[in-house]
Order: sequence, then structure tokens, then C-alpha cells
Amino acid sequence: MRQRPLHTNTRGNLPSELSGLVGRGRELGELARLLESSRLVTVTGVGGVGKSRLVLAAARREAERAAERAAEPSDGAPEGLREEPQERYCDGVWLAELASVRDPELLELTLAEALGLTDHTTRPPRTVLAEHLAGRRMLLVLDGFEQLVEETAALVRELLVRSPGLRVLAAGRRPLALDGEQTFPLAPPDPEEALALLCARAAAADPGFTVTEAGRPVLAELCARLDGLPLALELAAGRLRALSPAQLLARLEDRFALLTGGTRGALPRHRALRTAIGWSHELCTAPERLLWARLSVFAGQFDLDAAEYVCSGPDLPVESVLDLVGELLAQSLLCRVETGAGVRYRMLETVRLYGAGWLESLGDAARLRRRHRDWYTGLATWCELDWFSPRQHEVAALMEAELANLRLALECCLEDPEEVHLGQYLAGTLWFYWAGCGRLTEGRHWLDRALENLPQAGYEGSRLKALWVLGYVAALQGDTVASMSALYECRDGAARTENPVAAAYAVHRLGCLALVSDDMARAGELLGSALERYREAGELNSNVLMCQVELAMALAFQGDLAGALSLCREVRDICEERGERWTKAYALYVLAYAALDAGGTGEARRLLAECVAINHAFRDLVGLVLAVELLALVTVTEGEPAEAAVLQGAAEPMWDGVGLRLFGSGYFNAPRLMCQERAGELLGAERYAACAGHGRALALDELVERALRGPEPKPVPPLPRPRTAAGRAGGGVPGKQETRRLPRGGTGGLTSL
Repeated sequence: MRQRPLHTNTRGNLPSELSGLVGRGRELGELARLLESSRLVTVTGVGGVGKSRLVLAAARREAERAAERAAEPSDGAPEGLREEPQERYCDGVWLAELASVRDPELLELTLAEALGLTDHTTRPPRTVLAEHLAGRRMLLVLDGFEQLVEETAALVRELLVRSPGLRVLAAGRRPLALDGEQTFPLAPPDPEEALALLCARAAAADPGFTVTEAGRPVLAELCARLDGLPLALELAAGRLRALSPAQLLARLEDRFALLTGGTRGALPRHRALRTAIGWSHELCTAPERLLWARLSVFAGQFDLDAAEYVCSGPDLPVESVLDLVGELLAQSLLCRVETGAGVRYRMLETVRLYGAGWLESLGDAARLRRRHRDWYTGLATWCELDWFSPRQHEVAALMEAELANLRLALECCLEDPEEVHLGQYLAGTLWFYWAGCGRLTEGRHWLDRALENLPQAGYEGSRLKALWVLGYVAALQGDTVASMSALYECRDGAARTENPVAAAYAVHRLGCLALVSDDMARAGELLGSALERYREAGELNSNVLMCQVELAMALAFQGDLAGALSLCREVRDICEERGERWTKAYALYVLAYAALDAGGTGEARRLLAECVAINHAFRDLVGLVLAVELLALVTVTEGEPAEAAVLQGAAEPMWDGVGLRLFGSGYFNAPRLMCQERAGELLGAERYAACAGHGRALALDELVERALRGPEPKPVPPLPRPRTAAGRAGGGVPGKQETRRLPRGGTGGLTSL
């Protein structure tokens, strides 16, 4: 089934251009020509030569051309009646940045996420990718695959074979070495372009920078001595704020003598890159060089708090880190990034690797990795607590920004058999991110890895936490066997070690498993028992409130809507008091269910609209698809069968991404069946299928916008002319139709199905 992109722009995810490409017109033209004749083009070259910037510029150009073709009327078709053009890249131009991926098992998942695919099933991400790309016409841009070149090559080959409309533009230090691959070795720009780049970047760094006729030859010599490498020129431009071109050239002369070398026979541009970065390194003060080396332990972005904790010490006081970060920013060795999680920093990969080499030579890499691991373990612990607070959405944004570092910390834990318990603790502590932010597949990967080893004496609690989280994640994926196995092991281990909190979570998730398995009596018993255990242990958080909501669901499905309403109103009140939104969305779902059963379609729509908005903000597809399914029933009840069919069709791809449709549950399936029956009767099979097909084609953001907007209001008919008394006699009320009520059965309302 077709997966739905999460991106608002359904034709790609290319980042906005912050600084224009200087020169490279010939290279852009050559890339366009190669893409016309080959389905795989790889731009190769030394780090810092400008591969990434060039392929992004080429990709933007191809995206603009595709947009222009899409806007042109088809030949012979009147404007407004033309069909969607079947041109190259009509399904978009998409970028996947792979430089921070170190684990081969996460390569396919990272690529799927770049394409906006969310699939929480147990299907391999490679299968999800192949199914999504089959039949599509798109350009996929891969940047930074060198550390996983063999795995990337195998994946690209399979995708190209199975997706005839796919073309790949890659950038790396070496080719993928696949049949049909066109390589494009990227050399440094010519002297004129190099000089133009240096001057443009220097002017951007210092608005007072000007080029005089007397100074031009010195700048040209500087470009020549740096072999015109764009990275070297960027670093030099940053230094021109403090030094004159002549001073810079004089210092560069000394550093060339110091830092030439590399292996015998190495390409000159490789030695030039080492010289450029080494020269910048030598221009740094000793504290700046030390911070540069220590910052190399971060993957992707990081914030100031993390840098201060991980990198400080007796030789680098914590109060000095902020000023040193500012100096590295001024020298273009760090980049400042504005994100949803606040101001963050990142290093160019080439710069980071140079610092990592120095850290290894200092013999301090292992210690810094442990400090990095400790920071992110502590961060996850605090975020788990903050999840049950008004900062819940900030926590979600922070975890998303820190994913690369969380992966690195988990990897560090699991590399050492003596520290596997830390990996189990960290993977379990991140339950709110795995389940609450649409990361079920990622969480399942780390939980399975963390639990491969036998329990370590003295750390049973960490394993028990990972077990109940695995049971929770697997249940949401529809993997009943794995869920039950993990939860029974957790329950038995909790009894053996006298751990009442772990026992409560195990019983809770067993109740959740019974709920989605349609054993409502058993679900009610287990969930009620779990709530009692939570109260006895003094536990109150989002999980506890979710247990109460799930108990309300079990009661509602058995016809006790009054009991369900009481439980969910209490949850809603607590959530509003504590600022908790994620669990509140599920309580709103049950309240909407009860409102619809009582005939309150307006109230049900209002509750579901808030539910949809919250779940979409958290990327929680489980909660979102349940709300959309129920909203479809509300819509057909309001007399809008076509719109209801669109919503039902839109829900189908979401279920394919979550796992087993409606968990295989007849109870959860009841609103869908009722909506399908009513809308099908009113529309007829052919029109129902057409409307559902339209819904399946909607992007996720389009669906959410449509669900929140609701059906278009119908025009108000003109008032009828007054009729005579004779005309009114026995005639009833003109235009009034019988209102269809929800059916009621022995178990009450919706549950009769």
C-alpha cells in the first residue's frame, strides 16, 4: 500500500538555499546532461571540494524544471481539463543526508524518513522503500554515504532495479561502483571562480570587506596556494575579518611547510585539504583546538548545555566554553542552526573528522564518548519526566533534534558487554519518544538489540523496563507474539525481584494487548488491576493516565459509556491541569465516541478536531488514524457521505504504516464498518470507491488540514413563499427530512457492531 509523505511539500524536501552557488555553471550543465542519459550519477571528490553544494544546486534546478513542466497545459487539452503530466520527477526531488549514519541497520530507515515514510510495522524498511518507490518518477539525492559505501551501493542497486522511474544523484568521496553509474569527478573551481567565491564569502562575513586593484593579486595568490578548494576558501574568508590578505598569505606560507604530507602518492588536493584544515587548526588557540577535538564526539547537531558538560574539565573550564564556541563560529568551524529545539550548532563533517583524529591522538576519545553517553542518558531521563508537563511539545522537538546523538549514545552502551544495562535503561527510558512521537520502528530496533544479552546481576530493573517498553511497542505494531513474550518475562521477573513498579507496567501492557485483541473482559480486569498497582506505588504520569483511558475504552466497547465518560473526563481534567496533551488526545477520542453515540455530532467533531491536531503535532499515527476513522463516521452522520469516504480512504495508508489494521480488532473496526455501510448505501459502490481513492492519494498534511476544516458548508436555500392553510394541511414541514440516528443494540450504540 502506498505510504504517505509526512512533508508539507509533497514534491520534495530540498532545504532553502542560504548562500548562492558561486560559479560552477559548466559543472551544473554537465550534471544536467548526465542525468538525462543515466539513472545513477555520482559526484566524487575530496572532502571540502563542494560536492554537497553542487548536487543541491543541481537538484534545485531539476525541481524547478519539473515544476515548470507540471504547470504547462498538456498538448491538445483545454486548460483546466489537462491531466497530471507524466514527466520526469513529477513525484518530486528528495534529499537524504547520510553522513551521521554509522549503523548499517539504520541506513534504510534513515532513507525512508527522508522520503517522509512512516512505517511502524515489522516489515523491513527496504521493503517499505521499494514498495513506495515502485511506479514513482523522482530524483533521489544521497549525500555523505562514504562510511557505508557497500551497504548504500546494495540498497541503491535494488531500488533502481525495482523502480524504473527512479534516478539517483549521489555525492561522496568515492563512487558506488554500480553498473550504469556515471561518475563526475569534481575538481576545484577555476582561478576566477575561486577568487569570486573567496571575495563573496569574505564580504558576507565582513560587510566592510572590499577588493582593491592592489589587493587583488594577493587574493589570487591565496586562492592558488589553497588549490581553490571551497572549504579552504570558506575558512580563509572567515579569517579575513581579523587579518589582511597579505598577513593571511604570510601565515599560510609557514603552515604549508608544517602541515604538508600525507601518504606518499596521495593526490595533491588531498594534501591541500589537510593543509587547509590543519592551517585553520594551527591558527586556533590551544583551548580552541581542544574544544574542536572534543566537540567531534557529537553526531549531527548539539546545544551549548551539552557542549559545556561533555567538553569541559580542569583544562577547559565550563565558563570558557561559550566564548570558545563563539570563536569557532567566527572561524566557520562551527555552524549555528535555528531549530524547533532552539539554537544549536553543528560541524561540517570534514572539520569534525579532523578534530576526531586529534582527539584520538590525545588518547581521550573513549573518555569523551562515555561523557557523551552519560549526558544523553541524563537528558533522556529528564525528558521522560518533562513529558508529563506543559513542556511536552518542547521535549518532542528536542528528541527529534537529538536523534543522531541518542543513536550514538545507545551504540556506545551496547558496544561494551559490561554496560549493556545502560543501553537497556536508555532504550526503555525513551518509551515516550518511540510511542508518542511516531518512532515505533526505531524504538523496536534499539530495544531488540538491548535485550539480546542476558540480564546482568544487579541491573534487573533496567532490563525489566526495556521489556515492558518492548511489549508496548510490539503491541502497537500488531506483533502480538513478541509483545506477549516480553510482557510475561517482565511480569515474572518483577515478581521474582519484588519490583512493584515494573509489575504494574507489565500488567498494564498485558491489559492493552487484551484490549486490541478484543478480550474486553480480560482487558478491564488487567487495566483495573494495573491502576490499583500504580496507586499503591505512587506512580502518576502519562502512562498511568493512558491506562485509565484504555480502561475507559474497554468499558465503552462493552456498552458502559457512563463509566467511560467518568474516567476520561477525569483524565482530561488532570491533563489540562498538568499541561499534558498526548494522553489527552486519547481521552478526547473516547469522549467523542460517547458524544457521537448520544447523537452529538457537533460535539464529537469538535473533540476529534483537537484530537487530530494533537496527534499530528506529535507524529503519533496510531492516535491520528483512530481519530480520522471516527471522524469519518461523524461526517457521514452529518449527511456528507462523499467526504466520509475520502477520510476513510485517507486512513488506509496510515494503517499500513502503523501495523495490523485496526489491530485486527472488531471493536476498533466498528466505526469504520458502520461508516462504510452508510456511505456506500448513499453513494453507490462506484462513487464510494472513487472518493476513497481520492483520500488515499492525499498527503498527510493535506489530510489533516482537510479534517480540521471539515466539509464545505452548503448554501442556504431561499425561504419558501408563504403557503395557504389548505396547502399546509397534512403537508408537514417543507424540506424537512427524517434525521438518521445511530443504531442502538443490546450493548449500546456503536458497540452493537
